Amino acid sequence: MTRADWLLIVVVVCSLPLLYARLWLQDDTASYLRVQTGNDAATVMPLLPDRRLDIEGPLGNSTVEIKDRQVRFLNSPCAGKVCIHSGWLSAAGELAACLPNRISIQLLGTHPRFDAINF
Repeated sequence: MTRADWLLIVVVVCSLPLLYARLWLQDDTASYLRVQTGNDAATVMPLLPDRRLDIEGPLGNSTVEIKDRQVRFLNSPCAGKVCIHSGWLSAAGELAACLPNRISIQLLGTHPRFDAINF
């Protein structure tokens, strides 16, 4: 290998921590909540004030709690309760969904967090 090859390797290896910090550790606080139910149009609402939302789905009502600019599924009629186990969402770009009840919630902000499933 030539000197230029070694220089390129050193530059790439040194830039990896910077890219990691820039893309993975950046957390933007969310300002809005996007609620999607079934095939209906999405509803966007501010995260203030703190409140609970009852959202109607095909299986029944799902309860979403908004508190301290964070959001979570509090209750849902689905069997697996995966949406409830996803916990609090706090950074822009985070998403939780109750697929059996066809309800999804997503936090919106100016700089959404990079995620491995984004494309």
